[in-house]
Amino acid sequence: MAMEPGSRWCVVQTQVNAEAKAAAGLVRQGFSTYFPRYQKRRSHARKIELVPRPLFPRYLFVAIDVAAQRWRAIQSTLGVSHLVCVGDRPAAVENGIIDALKSREDEAGFVALARRPAFSPGDKVRIVEGAFVDSIALVEDASDHHRVAVLLNLLGRQVRVFVGTGLIAAA
Repeated sequence: MAMEPGSRWCVVQTQVNAEAKAAAGLVRQGFSTYFPRYQKRRSHARKIELVPRPLFPRYLFVAIDVAAQRWRAIQSTLGVSHLVCVGDRPAAVENGIIDALKSREDEAGFVALARRPAFSPGDKVRIVEGAFVDSIALVEDASDHHRVAVLLNLLGRQVRVFVGTGLIAAA
């Protein structure tokens, strides 16, 4: 649904995992919504798959013409926790922000995220998830886009471990 003239993008906080339900309820009431999502890589049972995830968990955007629409009905929409307001008026988001997000969408409508920074051999990293969470390691080989070989200090010696690029951060 296209945004009506005179409308401004505002923010709705949804209930937990209810973004799609809230967006559907708002569309049924005649509001235009924008629910940006991205594709997250998930590995499970030795399989890597892409799953859609909200770009802003528990939030979505709704176009409101405060003068012409019954915007207070948003508060009681199924899946909506509350409309973000400043005082007693909905807080408006700059149109440029929404345009920038939409310009980064791929052909399937998912926002393309910037790739994680590439790590180089010798970089110090922290493992942020998994069995070695919060361990500090040194990058040994970063030639693969999805996995990095790191050296962990375990039991007094360095052990090579392969971890996904999404599981490490600069230390």
